[in-house]
Amino acid sequence: MNKIGVLTSGEDAPGMNAAIRAVVRSGLYYGKEMVGIKYGFEGAINGNIQEMDAGTVGSILQRGGTILQSRLCEEISTDDGQRKAIETLKKSGIDALVIIGGREALQTARELANKDFPCIGIPATIDNDIPCIDDSIGFDTALNTVIDYIDRIRDTASSHEKTSIIEVMGKDTGALALWSGLAGGAENILIPEKKEDAEDIVEHVKSGGGRTKRYSIIVVAEGIGRGTDFSTKLKEEAGIDSRVIVLGHTQRGGAPTARDRALASRLGAYAIDLLLNNESGKLAGFHNNQLVNYNLAEVFTQKPRIEESMYHLSRRLSL
Repeated sequence: MNKIGVLTSGEDAPGMNAAIRAVVRSGLYYGKEMVGIKYGFEGAINGNIQEMDAGTVGSILQRGGTILQSRLCEEISTDDGQRKAIETLKKSGIDALVIIGGREALQTARELANKDFPCIGIPATIDNDIPCIDDSIGFDTALNTVIDYIDRIRDTASSHEKTSIIEVMGKDTGALALWSGLAGGAENILIPEKKEDAEDIVEHVKSGGGRTKRYSIIVVAEGIGRGTDFSTKLKEEAGIDSRVIVLGHTQRGGAPTARDRALASRLGAYAIDLLLNNESGKLAGFHNNQLVNYNLAEVFTQKPRIEESMYHLSRRLSL
C-alpha cells in the first residue's frame, strides 16, 4: 500500500480539518504518498484529486468546515457509481481510502470495501448518530455552540417572561437536543425517540412546571417536528405565546473545541494504522475512552440510542 486518499462527504462538521491533517501527516510519517479527493464522492468519480503534503494541511487544525470541500453525491449510492469511483481511484494509483463523514458516507465506505477497495471510515457528524461509539467528530463543538445560544436566549426570555422554543438539528436522533437541553437547563426537551411525551410537555408548560415561573426554555430536535408547529400547539392548547429560534447551520460552523480536535487527531492517525494493518471496511471510533474499530457491516445493523437516564434526569430537573 503506497498511496492513500482521504475525502470528506456529506454535511460538514467542526473537526473535519483536524482529521484530514492527522490522516495526511500520519501517512507521510510512514512514508506513504497522500492525496486528497475534492468534493467528496463526486470528486472520487470525476478524478478531482490533489497531492497532499505536510504543508498542505498546515494551520488547519483550528478551522471549521473542510478544506477538501464536501458535496452530496446521489450517484455514489448506486452500484454503477461505486464502480466508477473505484475505477477512477485505481487509475490514479490510489490503493486505499479514508472516508470522513456521517451515516451515508460511512455506509458508502462499507459498500466500497465490499467491492474489495480498502476503506476506513471516520465518524464526523454533529448529530452524533453513529451506533457503537461514544462521540462523533463535531458533536462537542456543536453542543457548545447550542448551549451558548441557550444561555443568551434565557437572558431575554426571563427579562420578557416569554417562552422560547429553540429548534436544533437532529433528524433521526435527539442527542444534540438532549445534551444541550440538559446542560443548558431547558425546562423541556422534545426528541424523536420520545414523541409520545409531546402532550405531557404541553401540560407541563401550561402548568409552569408546578411553579409560578412565567417563562420556559424548550429545546426541540428537528426530527420531531418544526419549532413553529409546536409554538402553534402551545398557543392553541395552552394559550401560551412563544418565540421560535431556529439555529440552523450556525450549529455546524466555528472553530472545533479542544475535545473535537483531539478526537479527530486520534481517529485520523488510527485510521492509517488500521489500513497499514490490512484492515478494511472498519469504523474507527472511541468507546469507553479507548480507540476501537468495528465492522461497518455490523454497525449499521444497529440503531443509535440516546441515554435514557439523561432524558429522565432532564424531566426530573425541570421542576
